[in-house]
Amino acid sequence: MARKPQENPALDMTPMIDVVFELIIFFVVTLTEAQKKDESIELEDGRHGIVLTPEELPPTHMMIDVAANGRISMGDKTLTPDEIGRRVKEKFRRIGEFPVMIRADFATPHRFVAQVMNAVTANGIWKISFVAIGEDKTHERKRLRLLKQRGGY
Repeated sequence: MARKPQENPALDMTPMIDVVFELIIFFVVTLTEAQKKDESIELEDGRHGIVLTPEELPPTHMMIDVAANGRISMGDKTLTPDEIGRRVKEKFRRIGEFPVMIRADFATPHRFVAQVMNAVTANGIWKISFVAIGEDKTHERKRLRLLKQRGGY
């Protein structure tokens, strides 16, 4: 038995609109998670370095935070050097070489930064850069240290 042709065939767009909204929500959540950083990190003075705006950063870069107490994190998740190495290895396997940006607090002992550098280079990545701030805060830091020592902060 043959079907009768419909006069006004209609395509239901509701499922497609639902999928589009779900994709938008997914990308917004993913983007905000990827842009999180450790706000407790006070960057070193880098006024003589190369100035990059967020728009100029390579889209495939990896940002790793190292706090003064040795806490290593990406976004808001604390990681060990081994976990950093696994993430670097997996990303390297997927996309090839990419730059790693290390945001270390100015008071971070070098051994913590070296752990991150070793984990990254052991997994094939040699493009490592350090993020610094473009203004001199040396005098402000000295003043804060003196206030803390005197109990006035």
